[in-house]
Amino acid sequence: MTTVAGIDIGAGTAKTVILTDRRIVSYSVLPTGGDSVEAARKTLEGSLKKADILFTDLQQIIATGYSRNIVPFANKTMTEITCHARGANFLIPQARTVIDIGCQDSKAIKINERGMVTNFMMNDKCAAGTGRFIEVIAQALGLRIEDVGPAALTSKDYCEISSTCTVFAETEIISQRAQGRSREDLIAGALKSIARRVSIMVSNLGQVEQVVFTGGVAKNVGVKKALEEALGVDIIIPGEPQIAGALGAAIFADDELKK
Repeated sequence: MTTVAGIDIGAGTAKTVILTDRRIVSYSVLPTGGDSVEAARKTLEGSLKKADILFTDLQQIIATGYSRNIVPFANKTMTEITCHARGANFLIPQARTVIDIGCQDSKAIKINERGMVTNFMMNDKCAAGTGRFIEVIAQALGLRIEDVGPAALTSKDYCEISSTCTVFAETEIISQRAQGRSREDLIAGALKSIARRVSIMVSNLGQVEQVVFTGGVAKNVGVKKALEEALGVDIIIPGEPQIAGALGAAIFADDELKK
């Protein structure tokens, strides 16, 4: 029997997945906060408790994500691109295009039938097109983050957001709000601007097929709809889209044992 863990320490959340004989036995998702090492420890402890196993039962731990290199109890690290691809393939075997939007970056990844990366593009230099962009706009409009997606779906005439910078887009939205535009139309316009940026990355990778959407932003129904309209395809979202990276890391950990 093999028991392994994958830990994904992102800018917004820390995730752990534990596999036993290639089967998910538990996972944990917690805010990263200001201490990535402590977040890694807490999310691992949470997963161990759910699985009712001890730390010493883990035979291999692989870390991924922005803070992967500072997880003290990881045996190895791997890039988030490869881990997200492998995790998405495990969750949705027919996946060939993976869109992952997290707190501070967005990724478009082409994969083969084994979950190996064949091409990718990544936006990690600007907050526009990420979860942070949504947080800023929601705050400017006085919306809770969980209300953003449903509000966008009720829009009757979305506002065109021309700015590609988060700071300028916030200013533009505040200005349009002062002119009487509804919060629903403004947030719909903001989500469509995210979809435009991400769809360009996806299209630049070639044929768009079997698209799977992962990351925390995948839980936003407004972004999903905007992406489907921008790409002209149906998008699949796994049951728990935030764990794809940690899951991929755990799968690679299992592979390491078999080697």
